[in-house]
Amino acid sequence: MGKRVVIIGGVATGMKTASRLRRRDSEAEIIVLERGPELSYGACGFPYFIGGEVKGFNSFDHTPQGVKRDADYFRKVKGIDARTGCNVTAIDRAAKTVTYVEAGEVKQLPYDVLVLGTGATPVRLPLPNADAEGVHSFWFPWDVHAVDAAIRERGVTDVVVIGAGFIGMELAEAFVHRGLNTNVVEMQDRVLPQMLDKEMADLVKKSLPKENFNLYLEEKTVAFTAENGIVTGVQTDKRLIPAQLVIVAVGVRPNVELAKAAGLEIGPTGCIAVNEYLQTSDPCIYAGGDCAENTHRISDAKVFTPMGSTANKHGRVIADNICGDAIKYPGVLGTGVCRIFSTNAGATGLNERTAAAAGIKFKSVVVPGFDRLGYMPGAGRLVVKLLAEEGTERVLGAQAVGANADKRIDTLVAAMSLGATLEDLSNFDIAYAPPFNGPIDNLATAANVLHNKLTGQMQGINPKDFEAERAKGGYLFVDVRTPAEVAANSIAGIPERINVPLDEIRQVGELCPKDKKIITSCQIDLRGYEAEVMLRAKGYTNVHSLEGGMSGWPYATERDKK
Repeated sequence: MGKRVVIIGGVATGMKTASRLRRRDSEAEIIVLERGPELSYGACGFPYFIGGEVKGFNSFDHTPQGVKRDADYFRKVKGIDARTGCNVTAIDRAAKTVTYVEAGEVKQLPYDVLVLGTGATPVRLPLPNADAEGVHSFWFPWDVHAVDAAIRERGVTDVVVIGAGFIGMELAEAFVHRGLNTNVVEMQDRVLPQMLDKEMADLVKKSLPKENFNLYLEEKTVAFTAENGIVTGVQTDKRLIPAQLVIVAVGVRPNVELAKAAGLEIGPTGCIAVNEYLQTSDPCIYAGGDCAENTHRISDAKVFTPMGSTANKHGRVIADNICGDAIKYPGVLGTGVCRIFSTNAGATGLNERTAAAAGIKFKSVVVPGFDRLGYMPGAGRLVVKLLAEEGTERVLGAQAVGANADKRIDTLVAAMSLGATLEDLSNFDIAYAPPFNGPIDNLATAANVLHNKLTGQMQGINPKDFEAERAKGGYLFVDVRTPAEVAANSIAGIPERINVPLDEIRQVGELCPKDKKIITSCQIDLRGYEAEVMLRAKGYTNVHSLEGGMSGWPYATERDKK
């Protein structure tokens, strides 16, 4: 018998470590202790079961061949001793043992190597009636079954989701598909607040359905109302929202109690501190998944990024390092993607908030377009926001909202992982054919526009910045679209505007004093940029083009008022 490896936690990191280790080392004794009743389930798909897209729960805990991934499966197929219902209560690092409770009996188990894959637990809100029937978290399999049963058996018509992050928004879509009147309450001023900058989140907000769905931003949940122990609503600081079902999706916290009690170092994020080999402060103990700290590859900041994809990568690295390979885990980019009703939204790298927190000087640009050539059937709108460092033009981060957003985000992951600059991104040899993209991909266009901005060739203004000053006036808004485009829709509430189609810009007379602020705009900002250059050549000194034009404008339009 080889060395004994004990793994605490039998979901993503734990079972990936165990399975990879068994493939690498046929002699190791591998024991997994999981406190819950289930092993190796795919929690990321749970909202799609609630929405009816995934027809059976077996999809999450069975192999593609239909075999349940339970203790018997791992013993027979993998040669792994995986035990459920085993709650580990203590780690003795000096004696190299763990203490756990199984069926009410306290037991001890020695280890040569210990792996902590203890995961994370949903944050609970310490509010009145938080324990009322009908108030749920949505993280574990039993949460999913309870929510599904409540909808089917309790006559639920109104649901409130607290939190507009990934889980909250995915569940909101699922509930609307189930025919429920759905309300989302979010303390911050945007959906997906950890991932998206304001103007990109507002694009998502603008695409949300108008029927059976309400979004309440910048509202704080202060209590749950209940009758006879059953939830009846959610009280915010602004309103009472009726509900027979409430989902609390305000985030999760890493399960570090065992590690902390054992004297292992806890990092600044509250996660278990690990080195580049995913070893804790005790070299005989590894940690991975949601309980372990990560390093951001761009900012070098320590981050808490609970993602199933990261947890699986951690498990592979840990297993290889147990085998002596000395594999370094390079860190994360904080990549995420989400489908919210008809809109896809994704991001990777830094956003404005995290770039500023890292002390990096940067500029950004918002660039709309189509996900493929516009004349192709199925072409959809796609808006990309790109950030790059001043001076070096190193790509720092990106966000994308619209059709095939994931494709562009994944490309940016590769680019940033290799330290790409805007010039690199502009010259990527991206596959081109009309059904897939344009001859200059959206990312290359964004890179070129941002390069122009960084080098002073373009003076762009971000949509959210223009929205902040739109009603104040003091500028001339020059819309260079055709009269038909202007008639179809325009930005609302602009005090002083004129329509000068681009082909008339060179011949137009005096528009205003040469030093007055001018903002040019078109449909996607290409003509707006060209008009900016033309007007500057005519002697106007304070000219800016509106990034994104009408296609990237997430705020009020004349059509909205009708």
